[in-house]
Amino acid sequence: MDALFDALETRLASLPPQALNLPGRVLRESAVLVPLFEREGVPHILFTRRPAHLRNHADQFSFPGGRRDPEDATALHTALRETEEELGIARAHVRVLGMLDEVPTTTSFRIQPFVGVIPGDGQYRPNPEEVSFILEVPLRGLLEPTLHRTEKRTYQGVEYDVDFYTYNSHVVWGATARILRRLLTLVSEVYPPGWG
Repeated sequence: MDALFDALETRLASLPPQALNLPGRVLRESAVLVPLFEREGVPHILFTRRPAHLRNHADQFSFPGGRRDPEDATALHTALRETEEELGIARAHVRVLGMLDEVPTTTSFRIQPFVGVIPGDGQYRPNPEEVSFILEVPLRGLLEPTLHRTEKRTYQGVEYDVDFYTYNSHVVWGATARILRRLLTLVSEVYPPGWG
């Protein structure tokens, strides 16, 4: 699977990530890691489900990440720190492949997504205050067109599309699904049909 990760890294390096330009909106900085890993020759992606008691995005699937703290030198520091805090994956064990476009949320955050490769051994130490469930999904499975749909929503008088991915009984939607859609587009570009 190194070939896929190498090709994705090269593709991300050729595409400068688009920063948000939303005049009049003040958004708080945040960052996430989109964790990829290989297990038995099959590339996977990892999602976490947030506990029901959290104030923002409770009980939703997300990528490890959160608000940028003052001591975080960069957004990447935020993504790696949060991944370590949420899943127990040491920063030194993450191979960062690159960045995706910034994504806004209706809760007034701007998310800078980073794509990274984590160990595939499944040795997580989830923080129960931040993670209620870990979902591992074969990356190829998410490319099945029937898993993806969009719905129209309105927020502050503006209509927009919301992405949904349904894998078995699990539904990934909102900003996380928007990030996922962009990643899957790039994966489709760099890797031919029929890969494992």
